[in-house]
Amino acid sequence: MSAAVGQRSGVAGATGSSSGSAGSVVEQLRERIRQLQAAPRRYLAVLRTGMEAVDALLPSGGFPLGQAVELCGEAASGRTSLALRAVAAAHREERLCAWVDGPRELYPPAAAALGVDLERLLIVRPKAPEQRVWAAVQLARSGAFACVVLDLTRGVGSTGRIPRVGLAEARKLADGAERGGGLLLMLTSPEAPADGVTRLRTEARDGEGWSVEVVRSRRGGTGARAVLPWSALYPELGLEDGGRLLDVAEAGADATPDFLREQGGALRNGCGILGQRPGRDAPMPSVREGLDRAGVAH
Repeated sequence: MSAAVGQRSGVAGATGSSSGSAGSVVEQLRERIRQLQAAPRRYLAVLRTGMEAVDALLPSGGFPLGQAVELCGEAASGRTSLALRAVAAAHREERLCAWVDGPRELYPPAAAALGVDLERLLIVRPKAPEQRVWAAVQLARSGAFACVVLDLTRGVGSTGRIPRVGLAEARKLADGAERGGGLLLMLTSPEAPADGVTRLRTEARDGEGWSVEVVRSRRGGTGARAVLPWSALYPELGLEDGGRLLDVAEAGADATPDFLREQGGALRNGCGILGQRPGRDAPMPSVREGLDRAGVAH
């Protein structure tokens, strides 16, 4: 083992310090993953969110490992928080998770507030939208992660629209989850849903709470729906009586003065400085007069 490490360090020194540092970081990550996977664990088949009404919607009593599931909904509908609940369930079992953050909007402190162990969460942020599905497939196939979340809610592809996961890509994602034995959660928007996988739709119900509905499933349960208060999803906020709508009065005319200064071009109006055009609207100063004054001064 030490000889192999010596050989690697020699090659890294020959190729440059940058590649050597990158190789050491990768090796450290691999060693960390091996240590975490070597810890004693029990058999895990499903990831339960802790909300019985939501877990009961799926035939297995939770999100099944080895499959791809889509969470489709508008912004602020609970889809991201539901995915974080699944990640937190995996962390309670001392498993690793990965999050492909396409929109680059995952806020780690908010994830930690929902029970996510940031030490066991790998956040991947691809530069190009086309790399998000590829990254999720590789992570799922590795078998190192009990849950891989693929956030496809934002971002514009080469066509100028939100990229949609087609049937071929959905099969790759499902195959990666099956080979790796972990759960692959896809977060999508109603404008660009995925094809060919189990789909749950989340919907905000204003102050009444939120709902989860099984829109598509090959194992039955299509059409099943659960309506829950916001306190079930965010117990730390203390919303025991549910959320409330705020009545905001219409704002009157804004009497705040505008502190923006007018630009210099506004004073010119296309007619020179202060509305005058030297040589036309005002006489040009005499060059000879200026030279004579300079000579007298000396």
